Amino acid sequence: MAISLRKARTIIRKALEKGREMELKPLTVVVLDAGGHVQACEREDGAAPGRFAIAQGKAYGAVMLGMAGTAQMARAEQQAYFMTAVNGVYGGQVVPVPGGVLVRDRKGAVIGAVGVTGDTSDNDAAAAVAGIEAAALTAEI
Repeated sequence: MAISLRKARTIIRKALEKGREMELKPLTVVVLDAGGHVQACEREDGAAPGRFAIAQGKAYGAVMLGMAGTAQMARAEQQAYFMTAVNGVYGGQVVPVPGGVLVRDRKGAVIGAVGVTGDTSDNDAAAAVAGIEAAALTAEI
């Protein structure tokens, strides 16, 4: 199973709705497929233009490592050299913090990742989870 464009749009719409509900700063949401390719992205009015790269980096690290942002951050704190090496391997594209959320299908297979940025990392993750769950998929933070 892959993340369809329809599901990617649902994830984005619901993540942004959750952000408004929580009164977060303007968000950027990126949905990647299992190969790390952008399926869909939206940047809210008022979000800094550089936010795409951050959201993409959060999601990219999650999908390429099979490890959500929270686990990546813990790994970076425990073994900084490992995450430095990983970032070198992936051309500096990995942003190892919460807000990079793995997306699993009903069987538990990783089918992509969502990256959200604009507010605190924990709030970004909460918005991502809301979007993923609204698309009837499973989030791993």
